[in-house]
Amino acid sequence: MFDTLLIANRGEIACRVARTARLMGLRTVAVYSDADAAALHVASCDEAYPIGAASPRESYLRADRILNAATKLKAGAIHPGYGFLSENAEFAEGCAKAGIVFVGPPASAIRAMGGKSEAKALMVKAGVPVVPGYHGVVQDADVLAAEAAKIGYPVLIKASAGGGGKGMRVVRAAAEFAEELAGAQREAQSAFGDARVLIEKYLERPRHIEVQVFCDAHGNGVYLFERDCSLQRRHQKVIEEAPAPGMSEVRRKSMGEAALRAAQAVGYVGAGTVEFIADEGGEFYFMEMNTRLQVEHPVTEAITGLDLVEWQIRVARGEKLPLTQADLRIDGHAFEARLYAEDPSRDFLPSTGKLHRLSFPTAGARIDAGVREGDDVSIHYDPMIAKLIVHGRDRATALAKLASALDRVRIVGPANNVAFLARVARHPAFMAGEIDTGFIARHKNALVPAATVPDDTTMALAVLAMLRAREDAAIAAAPDSPWTRVPGWRLNGDAHDELAFKDGPAVRVHYRGRMGYILDLPGVSVAATATLSPDGKLVAMLDGHKVEADIVRRGLDIVVFRGAESATLTVIDALAAAEAQGGAGGKLIAPMPGKIVSVAVADGQKVTKGQKLIVLEAMKMEHTIVAPSDGTVMRVRFKPGEQTAEGEELVVFEAAAS
Repeated sequence: MFDTLLIANRGEIACRVARTARLMGLRTVAVYSDADAAALHVASCDEAYPIGAASPRESYLRADRILNAATKLKAGAIHPGYGFLSENAEFAEGCAKAGIVFVGPPASAIRAMGGKSEAKALMVKAGVPVVPGYHGVVQDADVLAAEAAKIGYPVLIKASAGGGGKGMRVVRAAAEFAEELAGAQREAQSAFGDARVLIEKYLERPRHIEVQVFCDAHGNGVYLFERDCSLQRRHQKVIEEAPAPGMSEVRRKSMGEAALRAAQAVGYVGAGTVEFIADEGGEFYFMEMNTRLQVEHPVTEAITGLDLVEWQIRVARGEKLPLTQADLRIDGHAFEARLYAEDPSRDFLPSTGKLHRLSFPTAGARIDAGVREGDDVSIHYDPMIAKLIVHGRDRATALAKLASALDRVRIVGPANNVAFLARVARHPAFMAGEIDTGFIARHKNALVPAATVPDDTTMALAVLAMLRAREDAAIAAAPDSPWTRVPGWRLNGDAHDELAFKDGPAVRVHYRGRMGYILDLPGVSVAATATLSPDGKLVAMLDGHKVEADIVRRGLDIVVFRGAESATLTVIDALAAAEAQGGAGGKLIAPMPGKIVSVAVADGQKVTKGQKLIVLEAMKMEHTIVAPSDGTVMRVRFKPGEQTAEGEELVVFEAAAS
């Protein structure tokens, strides 16, 4: 038994573990980096201990510092969450040597499943189907190329030691193999400290289905059904659901039993996830086993009514599993949407910055978050802001709840994927359950539409929000002044103003009595009235049509939310008009802070549109900077290994004359 639990993680999973631990009467201890001293997970625990600098390698990946904190604060157990040290066999062994309970599987099971190649060999022996591929120890580039040719293109290169889409490349032709292999190895080394890769046959239109398993130290094991995690970008999950749509009871039982065989083959104890890939014909193959709790575990909790963290703690205490397989039932359907600080219009490039506004629906959804309004999304860690989970009696009901909940999320600050997620939830193919790992790429035009100028209604709402805020403030400041009652007054003329925005044409406002206006919009003139509450709720009447929106003001920016969709209009300040210019001329700039991995061009080199110029590593992923058009590289300003800040000029580029 233990009464104090140290949580060796950060963000939403640390908050999530702390919530259950405290309900179970445990004292909770957080660890934190310098960047996280004021983080939500620190506030969520009874005590907290500093473990180093912002970089994970100097804090959350320092097993020695975490074990030292546990010893000093007399923590009897450590929960590793997911990521960081959660699948580190040496850390699990270090806990055992220190007399501290590791809330997870034994080190032997982590080690057995930690290398994808070795794990697949074990699965073959256990009778679990695996994808055809090369899982050998030889890592010579020529040998790997030969194995890829033997398997047959397209092939998938995967980091042997990790997951989450890092170190993963799809290669469709032999000519691309060497370059993609080098990129995968670099990314694997950076993310996991291990450059080894394996190669598998790449299945077209596959589904990614995983099975939650649980085992105790008494020989008992169950599977808690499956989750469909097919909706992915950059090989990382975006929306997960349970159970998988279209899953028959026969196939569910077959996959569940295969997953249990996989766990039992390595003497597994605790919560684990066995991931399968399924083809269009219904065949399924073992991909990997994650020897930890998964990000998407809440959907399993929703359909089973169980608390998986509670089960983890009980098993770690030496208790038997609370239920048998015969006791388990599926209740309804659940979805989880991952809210990321990223820009879908820029190939889901991670975004950073302060969360000036962060609010979630207060009913109808579960929110697992690791940040609060006013917090920063840092370059040092994963850009996930929160997880939004819904449950309904069936898939259609749950999906409607998901779309409705996303409509009520408000994020202002870093770019984010909320509107993208809402479009997915309402896409006819997704609603019909027609999903696979290529869904986003196939429907990209509908899910990530091209940027457009704000429409007349959005322009009207932005103008009305600005007018009401200005007039209400003026009246509050000087309630008896006659000038507050006659905005836009002109001698012997129509009372009007011209309002200009960076993001659209000017709007002329004609004042028609208190709170009444005629708005000359780009496409139409409308009679308008509006009220604006202190929390930013705008209710407008446009030619008799009632329209509602949420408004967030930030400096000169007016953010208009209509459902999950939002538009930002920037007011042009006449005194600063000279600054209202965009673009970067002939420069190519860093989209975010990072490290230069490689430079593919030299000063004076002529290049063609789309040609690779520089590879930048940021937030554990590689991002390729390409030529925007045919032209000449006038100067490369960075060398491999150097750091760059967001917005810093990487390459001086001169476009070819048209």
